[in-house]
Amino acid sequence: MMKQIIPIFIILLIGCSDEKPSIATPIEVESSESFEDNFSKQDSSWKIKTGKWSFENGLLKQSATDEHFPLILLEKEKLSDVDISVKFKPISGNIDASGGVVFRAVDKDNYFIVRANALEDNFRLYTFKDGYRSEIASSTVTPPTLGEFHNIRVLVKGEHIQAYLDGKLYIDHHDNSFSKGYVGLWTKADSVTEFDDLIIKSGAK
Repeated sequence: MMKQIIPIFIILLIGCSDEKPSIATPIEVESSESFEDNFSKQDSSWKIKTGKWSFENGLLKQSATDEHFPLILLEKEKLSDVDISVKFKPISGNIDASGGVVFRAVDKDNYFIVRANALEDNFRLYTFKDGYRSEIASSTVTPPTLGEFHNIRVLVKGEHIQAYLDGKLYIDHHDNSFSKGYVGLWTKADSVTEFDDLIIKSGAK
């Protein structure tokens, strides 16, 4: 008697991507103070740490191409819970063409940074500790377009950090490396980048 073998196929479809969909609940930062800067004039609280930063034509521009991590900090007061948004335009760069938002900066060597790069398809969150950079979260994105403005928004409450690129949530992470600090702007290597329309809403200090 011939045995009949009936093959059984089980198909599992698993999506593989490190891009995080916008499904997390947005952080609610209770705002008690707000600060806006369209860079039409230079606020004396901006302190250049590295790089060549200039206020021109209603924009804040970083044009040094021989620094590792150009950084400028808004040294008004150290903040904890914040809602930060800024427009950035990557103009040029062969090694890097990035723009980033710094938050909870203790000083020039210790802070969080969220950055996008027109030469790479990722959106990343780093810590800088004693000047050393460590990636702590990343998502795959469509690279920002050179010569066009894009928007980065960062929401921070306690150790909860969310970061948006052009209105879409890509990073939802928890980290308690720094509890409070200054807000700032950042580029990398030979990036030439312009910034505009910075808005900071702050809660806990």
